[in-house]
Amino acid sequence: MRPARPLEAAERERLLRGAHHDPHALLGAHHAPGGVAFRVLRPFARSVTVTARGLRAELIDEGDGLFAAVLPLAEIPAYRLLVAYPDTEAETEADDPYRFLPALGDLDLHLIGEGRHEELWRALGALPMEHQGVYGTRFSVWAPHAQGVRVVGDFNHWDGTGHPMRSLGATGVWELFVPGVGEGQLYKFQLTRPDGSHTMRADPMARRTEAPPATASVVHASHHEWRDGEWLARRGEPPVHQAPFSVYEVHLPSWRPGLGYRQLAEQLPAYVSDLGFTHVEFMPVAEHPFGGSWGYQITGFYAPTARLGTPDDFKYLVDALHRAGIGVIMDWVPAHFPRDDWALAEFDGRPLYEPQDPLRAAHPDWGTLEFDFGRTEVRNFLVANAVYWCEEFHIDGLRVDAVASMLYLDYSRQPGQWTPNDRGGRENLDAVAFLQEMNATVYRRCPGVVTIAEESTAWDGVTRPTHLTGPGGFGGLGFGLKWNMGWMHDSLEYVAKEPVHRKYHHGEMTFAMVYAYSENYVLPISHDEVVHGKRSLVSKMPGDWWQRRATHRAFLGFMWSHPGKQLLFMGQEFAQGAEWSEGHGPDWWLLDPSYAAEADHRGVRDLVRDLNARYRELPALWERDTDPAGFSWVDGDAAEDNVLAFLRFAADGTPLLVVSHFSPVVRQGYRLGVPAGFPLWEECLNTDGTRYGGGGVGHPDPLKAEPVRRHGRPASVQLTLPPLATVWLRPVP
Repeated sequence: MRPARPLEAAERERLLRGAHHDPHALLGAHHAPGGVAFRVLRPFARSVTVTARGLRAELIDEGDGLFAAVLPLAEIPAYRLLVAYPDTEAETEADDPYRFLPALGDLDLHLIGEGRHEELWRALGALPMEHQGVYGTRFSVWAPHAQGVRVVGDFNHWDGTGHPMRSLGATGVWELFVPGVGEGQLYKFQLTRPDGSHTMRADPMARRTEAPPATASVVHASHHEWRDGEWLARRGEPPVHQAPFSVYEVHLPSWRPGLGYRQLAEQLPAYVSDLGFTHVEFMPVAEHPFGGSWGYQITGFYAPTARLGTPDDFKYLVDALHRAGIGVIMDWVPAHFPRDDWALAEFDGRPLYEPQDPLRAAHPDWGTLEFDFGRTEVRNFLVANAVYWCEEFHIDGLRVDAVASMLYLDYSRQPGQWTPNDRGGRENLDAVAFLQEMNATVYRRCPGVVTIAEESTAWDGVTRPTHLTGPGGFGGLGFGLKWNMGWMHDSLEYVAKEPVHRKYHHGEMTFAMVYAYSENYVLPISHDEVVHGKRSLVSKMPGDWWQRRATHRAFLGFMWSHPGKQLLFMGQEFAQGAEWSEGHGPDWWLLDPSYAAEADHRGVRDLVRDLNARYRELPALWERDTDPAGFSWVDGDAAEDNVLAFLRFAADGTPLLVVSHFSPVVRQGYRLGVPAGFPLWEECLNTDGTRYGGGGVGHPDPLKAEPVRRHGRPASVQLTLPPLATVWLRPVP
């Protein structure tokens, strides 16, 4: 054995300060004149010994934690290290990370470079694996501007000096396989910025995180065994546009405060199934540092929040919902991310995930940073993330948040704060291309999944296929559904008016039918409408407690019968009077039998249950939801009476008559035209039913259609309209 050739001073300095692009060229075992040179970097060690079959040699201490020697060997053996530290006689046996070839393949690197790696989570991040016959974890991260990257964690006492990573060419990817590191261990990446300073960052691709406020990433491998094969086999049949689709929106941390994913799996599926909703929609579950953001400012895009359990615990919840016959939609937030200095912002010392232009990067409304949709690697990060949730967690739908803020360069910006696109317009062409790619990729890879846009403008073609060009010269964005924000605002404005004033606002309830078939819509009464002083749904209504509940019920009856799918936020299904707060969630005590007004709230919940049941039973309400022939006004102009009457039609032509009456009076002998050929009509839902808390004004017996022309139809029925109520009538078979 003899001393190894010393490292050049510049190489040594770069290695020790974490700024070397290829530490494997300096460390590990390499052929050298006279044998094999071994060099190991183990800070604070007092000795390092190389062992192999028939070999035991203590390396020479070169200072600064470097140990090296040339051993008279013809070939590089399969060696291990014995490391001793001061104040202990014991030696720790370990494999040398720098004797392994890259654990990331050329195809992965090629796809990453092209921005086309649709399973990016399998290439980047922390992946426990067996590599060259040794178990450990492969760490990899994209940081093209970094001078060097080191992995730190509890396995090296958060000192990354001994674990510098290697750069894998022009892709900007850094990689290191660390033997002996396994599931559950904490880690971060320490990056050396272009200016030589250091920053400690959580893994952008971490599949598990510490629970906030802690910020470390966690090495994770899934062991969940799915049992939802039957659900997946029939998902998407029939297509969502021709199937019942009613959604219960949930904020998981506050639905039942204190419950984790597995405890929620014991309660949420049973509750949602009992009420008859077809789907739940989770407000964002990806990891976020500030609970008050409700999950809309994400730092861990690939990790379910650790507040409620592990990724496998979240899979257990999704599995339980599927086995109960309930689909799972998840809010997904690719528009922006927070500025936390341990997360994505200027990740490697320069703008990376965000645009270079500070004005373009800064989101004016939320103090966050927008993604650079024009950068292929960033677009790949997001597209793969959408696929990840659908494939790894069996998510059935992605509701994409804040789409309008992505589509427009001048969104919430004043003149001079934005730059037009190459065509001279205000459209963000990069965001358009990203959304089209995301939708096309998800629909290609994940049969039966639906994407939903929260888009608040009149952008043309949100739910048009990407290959069809519209009048504005853009292909469709490719979403399956779009939230109908216009319907939501107009209808809530109407029902908030005193009944005597509603006749002046009648058009707010009918206008949505002017554009109802321009997109495939969801009618949302979401969390945004019951917070920040907007009041809960029932508290928006005027009048005394009876009138507010009655209007609440009538509105739900109108909503469930209007063209479009339905979404209702938790707590509104039982007419909670208070606004929602993430701190305590729904007021479940309102349903306590010992509460004097419990029957009032239980009645509204019973109505929601019956609305969903009738909705599923009546194809007229969903079979032709996107077909204008599935709807016809009977009387859309009865403003003086505050009445809206229309027909819905099933694919076989079977009609359903819907009458919504928003006045607090009973109207006797109210005649409405109906289609010919249906002699008897029966009431199948009445929101004024006594079991719902109403007055019981209705039609217990079938109504006979009379040959009296009305509303352009050859026959008509004569109704008694209950006050502040919606009534559904169907032909008697």
